[in-house]
Amino acid sequence: MSRSPWSCILWDVDGTLVDASEGILRRLSRTLEHFGHPEPTRAELVHWIGPPMFESFQKNVGMSPEQAAEAVVHYRAIGAAEGHTSGSRMYPGMAELVAELAAAGIPQATASSKPENQVVAFMDHFGLAPYLSATAGATPDERTLASKSDIVGEALRRLEATGADIDRPVLVGDRHHDVEGGRDHDVPVIFVRWGFSWPHESEGAQAVVDTVDQLRALLLVDGREYE
Repeated sequence: MSRSPWSCILWDVDGTLVDASEGILRRLSRTLEHFGHPEPTRAELVHWIGPPMFESFQKNVGMSPEQAAEAVVHYRAIGAAEGHTSGSRMYPGMAELVAELAAAGIPQATASSKPENQVVAFMDHFGLAPYLSATAGATPDERTLASKSDIVGEALRRLEATGADIDRPVLVGDRHHDVEGGRDHDVPVIFVRWGFSWPHESEGAQAVVDTVDQLRALLLVDGREYE
């Protein structure tokens, strides 16, 4: 039977479990056009996927906090109208890995900067909800609970409330926000390179992987090693 060196696993969603870039690009293009800004290119998605949208509208196109809040509402309305999971797909092999970890009895939770209602929608859509002990994401305004640090803390709190052992947690993510958020709670990070990131963003991660098989090798081991 497989076991894990970790007592629980936290998952980033965008760029780690799910590739939602097609839908994000479409909704971003419509939103920025509405507010008189140029449409982003696919290459520019690295600036948008990961951080809260409220933060990105300010940083990437110079909106004021008030304008950014209005843009987030517009962006979310488009997503709600077409379906938050529209234009998304699971990264190959990730659903199987989550299922394997659940079968091994390892508590798992999301720790995503996406609004929590969207995280729930994605987990339901891709059939991952039964494998998770907790689902943590940002508040709808992306301001009350938005930073990766706060969300990692909330995910750990919810896991502990279920009775999970949180003494040896690990966070799997694809952006520097994941590394920083994990560090704030002394949670080591495994950085996956198939998401949307710059090469330097993995600095500070405990490990870096390029494939799902490499990730599996760090999260699951043959139970005989524990005998």
